[in-house]
Parts: sequence; C-alpha cells; structure tokens
Amino acid sequence: MTKVIVITGSSDGIGAAAARQLHSAGHRVVVVGRSPRKTEAVAREIGAEHFLADFARLDEVRKLAAELDAAYPRIDVLANNAGGVFGDPTKTTDGFELTFQINHLAPFLLTRLLIDKLTASRATVIQTSSVGARLAGKLDVDDLNLDRNFDPVRAYSAAKLENILFTTELHRRYHAEGIAAAAFHPGNVATSFGTQSASRLMRFITTNPVTRAMLTTPEKGADQLVWLATSRPGIDWEPGRYYEKRRPAKRVNSQAYDPELARRLWERSEQLLG
Repeated sequence: MTKVIVITGSSDGIGAAAARQLHSAGHRVVVVGRSPRKTEAVAREIGAEHFLADFARLDEVRKLAAELDAAYPRIDVLANNAGGVFGDPTKTTDGFELTFQINHLAPFLLTRLLIDKLTASRATVIQTSSVGARLAGKLDVDDLNLDRNFDPVRAYSAAKLENILFTTELHRRYHAEGIAAAAFHPGNVATSFGTQSASRLMRFITTNPVTRAMLTTPEKGADQLVWLATSRPGIDWEPGRYYEKRRPAKRVNSQAYDPELARRLWERSEQLLG
C-alpha cells in the first residue's frame, strides 16, 4: 500500500536519506524543512511535495499543521525527525529554550494539531530520539527550559528523553484510537548535526575527520525510520516503545517508561502551549 509519509527535518541528514528511500519504495513522501534551498532541493530531486517551517517559531508549526491538514485527506506516517543540539541558552521568540522547543515542544504541538487526522488515518507517529537520553538527569517538568542549570548537552539529553516520554504517553492516550507510536535511536550518524553546539565534545565528534570516520552514514541511520514507517505495528514491532537496531532498547534511562512522568510532561507541555 502506498503511504503518505510526512518527515520533518528532511532537508538533510537521516531525514533526507529516509525521504529518498521511502520515495524509491513507491510512497508519497512529504519533505518538511527549515532551509528553503535545501528543502526544495531534496523535494525536487525525488519529485516530492515540500513545506517550510522553522521549529524555533511555533507560529510556523501551527501554519505547517494547517497546511498539511488541508493538503492531505490522510497522513499514514508522521515522522517527527527535526532536532538539534545548540549552544548557549537561547530563548526563542515564543519564550522557550531553543533545544527544548525544537526537539520536543514543536513536534508535540504539530502532533497535537494533527491528532484528528492521524487517528482517522490510523497513523504511525515516529520520534527520532537518541541514546543520549540515557545521560539525562532527573527531569523537572517545572523547569523544562533548564533555567536553573543549563548545559547544551544536558539540554539535548533531556529533550531526547522527552521524545521517549512523549511516545509512551501518546501510545497510552491514543493507541486505542488507532495511533501506533514509536521512538528510535538512529545510531551515531555523520551529518551536520551538532556543528552549532557550544559543547567542544559534540563539535569534535561531528567535525573531526577521525571521529567522523567512525560514524555511520545517514543512509544507514535512516534504516529504523524507514522500517517503522513501512512495517506493521503490533506485528513487526510493538507500539509505545523506544528502539535501537530494530529492537526495543535494553538500556534506557530509568525515567523513560515512568507513566506518571510521561503524563506530567504531556500536561505541562499543553500548559506551556496555552
């Protein structure tokens, strides 16, 4: 069956690689990115439709949701893949810390705005998380901006944990209505990801020729996204879980499957969005 597959952050990296692979498999891919030049280039290359949205601006996320809802009678897969690790604490025009907003709050908003379309389509909703979630300290839902103790890697790790918690709570709330949710770690991928970080370690890993040679390719990093998007939830994989190498991860942050924390994060995210 041909699926309508929306991939955010698909102008580069594993998102672009997944878009190419899914288009080659015959699916109707929708490319979503921030950069007009890169987004249009990927869409033109594979003959796909594209939309622009900067997740650092929630008004653009709302506009994107409205455009997608109007353009497609159904959405079979929403891949919340856009993300990044950044530098010094920076507040967006919406008043939220940049890493938190781009990695968690914006995809949370997009999913919530499209939830009626997604449930009607019995859609799969995928979060690109990271093994970095293991490094997250105790998550304080009353300080998601990390105003009290900010560090770029700490902020990123917390956001990747939030991706998993969002997945588990999305599953709890909407699985009975047809949603199949999953999060995954793509591997340590050689992309431009991390080059804007103030963390010396992150910049070293992503820019040093020696360390980049040890990283996997975007094409291999896209494997699980493509697998989750095209395989059968409940048969090939268990919804509501976080995956590494196509299997439920054996090592996860102890907070990742805390149902009370997942519920509180969801409710706090809704409060922050008004």
